[in-house]
Amino acid sequence: MAAWGGVRVGALYRELRDLEAEGLIEAVRTETEGRRPARTIYRITVEGRRELGILREQAIAVPRQMPDALAVALLFGGVGERAVAIGLLRARRDVLQRELDGIAAERAHHVAAGRLGAVDVAVFRRGEHLRAAEIAWLDETIPALEADAKRAAPAKRKTSR
Repeated sequence: MAAWGGVRVGALYRELRDLEAEGLIEAVRTETEGRRPARTIYRITVEGRRELGILREQAIAVPRQMPDALAVALLFGGVGERAVAIGLLRARRDVLQRELDGIAAERAHHVAAGRLGAVDVAVFRRGEHLRAAEIAWLDETIPALEADAKRAAPAKRKTSR
C-alpha cells in the first residue's frame, strides 16, 4: 500500500475519521475530479487548532527519545557476526550519504529559486545535520567494529585447534 509522509494511505483515512469523530477536523465538502473517486475536503476546527498548538509546542520544546531500531539491532541482533553487521552498516552509510546529498541539492535548488523562507531552510538543514551526524557516527563505528573483528579472529582460531 502506498505511503505518504511515512503514513500508509489506509492509516491516513482512518486517522481522518478519528480526528473528525474527536471534533478536531470537520468535513467542508466533497469533490469529484474526472473519473477519480470523490474526495472529502476537511478543515481544522477551533478545538483542533488548540490541540495542534499543544502538540507543536511539545514537539519543539520537549526532546523525546524514541525506540531506536538500529540500537536494538546492534545490541541484540547477533552483531557477533561482525562481517554481516559491518556490511549492513556500510550500506546504511551509503544510503544516508545519498539522502544527505539529495536533501542538500534540493535545498540549494529551492533557495536559488527563492522559494524557501527561514523555517523551510531550517527544516532542510535539520535533515542534513541528522544524516551528517549519523554518517560521522558510522565513520567512527565501522573501523572500531573492523578492528574488534580482527582482534577476535585470531582468538577463535587458537581455540578451534
